[in-house]
Amino acid sequence: MPGTPDLALRERRPDDLPTFWRWMHAEPDPEWKRWDAPYFHAGQPPREPLAFEAYREQTLVRPVSPDLRVIALDGVCIGQVSRAEEAPAGGGWWDLGILIFDPGHWGGGLGTRALDLWAAATLAETDAHVLTLTTWGGNERMIRAAARVGFHECARIPQARAWAGQRWDSVKLARLRG
Repeated sequence: MPGTPDLALRERRPDDLPTFWRWMHAEPDPEWKRWDAPYFHAGQPPREPLAFEAYREQTLVRPVSPDLRVIALDGVCIGQVSRAEEAPAGGGWWDLGILIFDPGHWGGGLGTRALDLWAAATLAETDAHVLTLTTWGGNERMIRAAARVGFHECARIPQARAWAGQRWDSVKLARLRG
């Protein structure tokens, strides 16, 4: 479709590191942390600033994981997707994650498209029988995006998470192969 930005998932490249460093280390209070399991970030002491060169050196010595991919919009890194196999290994259960850093990229369907691509890639590259993702009741955008690509709510733990002076449900969504 003309005018539609090209969204792709790809391996991390060295030229992506400034984006990752900015959103993980340089931004003092990035908006994404208020949506990506914010209850885990709350109450943690602020991290010591990490200079870009130190971050770059630490990152480049680690092998690129097949369970992480960059979300690239017209070739430029805007976030990442992740996955982890739930124990026991070989059981066919993979949990997915998605993170788009800049709020300027939220609300236009990019997260939905990235999640759909990641679910398809995970089904193609693994023995997955079931894909899950876990969020919290306040992250309605994530719940809607997951529903759009075939995930269904399978668990809701009432008031399991404390965040911003409120109790929120923990929400697990699942999608089966086939």
